[in-house]
Amino acid sequence: MSDAGRKDFSTKAKEELTPDSTKSTQDKVKETVTDTSDRVARGLQTDNSKSTTQEAFDKTQRSHDNHAHGGATGSVGEKVKNALGLGN
Repeated sequence: MSDAGRKDFSTKAKEELTPDSTKSTQDKVKETVTDTSDRVARGLQTDNSKSTTQEAFDKTQRSHDNHAHGGATGSVGEKVKNALGLGN
């Protein structure tokens, strides 16, 4: 279970497991917006004020963003480009 105001873990998992090729442009844009707002919430709330589960999940997501996508900003930017059909 996620903290209040955050994207639910099951929703996030479903989004990650669903291939982008099966998502509509509207779904992709919605995911990008909700991912961005979740990242903002993640950054505004200190780790010690989060539930243990939320803290662990956020640390994993930060690591993933930084190592796999060149940082959260790059990842969000790429998602926006891809959702709008402007990606490579």
